[in-house]
Amino acid sequence: MSDTALVVMARYPEKGKTKTRLARTIGDDEALHLYRAFLIDLAQCFVNQEDFDLHWAYAPTEANYASFMATLVPSLAKYMRYFPQEGADLGVRLHAVFKEMQKRAFHNTIVIGSDVPHIGRDIVANARKALDEADVVLGPADDGGYYLIAMREPYDVFSGIPMSTDVVMQMTMNLAHQQGLKVHLLQPLFDIDEITDLLRLAELLEQDSPLAPATAGYLTRIRNLHDDYSNLGSYAATFNLHRAH
Repeated sequence: MSDTALVVMARYPEKGKTKTRLARTIGDDEALHLYRAFLIDLAQCFVNQEDFDLHWAYAPTEANYASFMATLVPSLAKYMRYFPQEGADLGVRLHAVFKEMQKRAFHNTIVIGSDVPHIGRDIVANARKALDEADVVLGPADDGGYYLIAMREPYDVFSGIPMSTDVVMQMTMNLAHQQGLKVHLLQPLFDIDEITDLLRLAELLEQDSPLAPATAGYLTRIRNLHDDYSNLGSYAATFNLHRAH
């Protein structure tokens, strides 16, 4: 057992409840397939590493996430651990994750979202190294939130912060500084919530498909399905037109 836990905040993929903002553009079915690709890439990237133990904090609580992952990545599932998210909002659930990992005797906890399939091992390694000096490590997301948060102790840097807004990152830093905590920032990264994010990811993976191979394969399949397909925006219009009929 490593002294560091890497925890992915994830959902059980359900049609109509998965990547809902993106689904408004590309449709519920494609959003579901895309999210499954995200999970495959994260599992394949981070499972069975010497520097940390991989956990999945899942929602909803009634989901059998271990069974789902055994179907999604059969050869990898036994190397991962699973536990349900607890709390009424994201801030409470994040705080609960750090408390849970402390109970499990991990000295360091790194939490990432499940909508950054292009996050690399180097970023997680940098977060772990930064914890040698910092109390709170944050990975700034381009939308004003963060894609990663790491701490040695379950400090409350969540209370009163309106999650899923463009002030999350700044308010989290302010709350940490008010408690006298040292904050370290990692390189910025974008997460995948809107069609513009997906277009950006598609461009990135065209240049570096091994960064997220399952997601790259999904995007290639879409591209091949539409001869005149030059971007995901045109695909979305085509998809929605076909669905309407």
